[in-house]
This record gives sequence, structure tokens and C-alpha cells, in this order.
Amino acid sequence: MKSSQVISVNSANNRFTVRHLVLLALLLAVLVVLGMINIPQPAGLSITFNMIPVAIAAIAMGVRGGLIIGGAFGLISFLQCFGVMGFSPMGAALVSASPLLMFVQRVVSRVLVGLIAAGVWKAVRGRLGYGAGGAVTGFAAAFFNTLLFMSSLVLIFGNTEYLRGLMAGRGALAYILASVGVNAVVEMIVAAVMTGAIAAALSKSGALRKLQS
Repeated sequence: MKSSQVISVNSANNRFTVRHLVLLALLLAVLVVLGMINIPQPAGLSITFNMIPVAIAAIAMGVRGGLIIGGAFGLISFLQCFGVMGFSPMGAALVSASPLLMFVQRVVSRVLVGLIAAGVWKAVRGRLGYGAGGAVTGFAAAFFNTLLFMSSLVLIFGNTEYLRGLMAGRGALAYILASVGVNAVVEMIVAAVMTGAIAAALSKSGALRKLQS
């Protein structure tokens, strides 16, 4: 058995190959680079495109890829609360309230995004093909990243002085809608276009077939 084909095997459907490890390493590198690119928005938020590598991992490797890269996305986001691999003003303001809850809010929500992206890809790939299916998966990753991040933020930290100040007496839904605004739309459009294009290119090159074989 060639070492380039299988690193470890538990069953025919549960294995990591060198190709998988190389892809994971590349996507992790992209996450780090994207984490350094900060496009600040009002209320301490920023535009992020880190859900694109999560969607690509889910497309190429299914649930395993989505969970691994989603978890890495969340971990980088958590570390940014301490100024590591970027900086999150909101995270820095809230992490002192509870580092553990901040870990849950930042990491668990992104792990779920990876899981959801894998599920969406599985549901649409046979109907839409790689380009359109990839676009839907990328859009879903961006949408659920915003939904889960913001809803968990309000649920966990809604009673803190910092977040109450940002909410300014508005209800949770009104605050979320006012906060995400244009940046969420930009994230979803870019994620859909980029993920669809990358998925189509990987399929055309035969890389996806090799990764999924």
C-alpha cells in the first residue's frame, strides 16, 4: 500500500491520506492569513472570509474536514481575543467576563458551521453539481457562521455591560440585524462565489475525485 495513499485506515470510509493532510495544512495556512486581514466594522465586529476554507474542507473531506477546519477557525477566533494571530476588539472586551464561555462562543459555533456545511454539500452535490453546489455550500457556511456567532454572542454575553452598551436598549434580533448589516451580505456573496469557483476548479482538475476516493 503506497504511503501517498493512506496514512491510517480504520475502515474504507474512515482514513486520512497524504492528500488530505496536505489540503488540511493548506487550508490552515489560509485561515491564519485570513485571520490577519481585519476589515473592522461598527460595534467591534469585522468582515471575515474564514468560512471559505471551512466550506472547501467540507466539500473535499465531508464531515471530518468541516469539523477540523471549522474547529481551527474557531480556535484562531478565540486566540484573537488575546491578540494572537490577529485581534478582535469585541473578543478582548468580553473574554475577561468568562474565558470558558468565550471559548464556547467562538469555537463551538464554528465547529457547527463545519458540520452544517458538510451536510449542505451532501444534500446539494447530486442535484446542482460542483460549481452551483459549492456556491450554495459557501453561502450556507457564511450564513450559519453569522447566525450562530451572533445568536450565541447575545445568548452568552447579552447581560454584560459591554454588550448592553452596544445593544442600547434594543432587542436581541434588532441588535443582530443592525450589527451584521452589509458585512454579512458581503461575506455570503464572496463565500458563495469563491467556494463555487474553487469547487468547480477542483472537480475539473480531478483533485476532488482523488480526495474523495
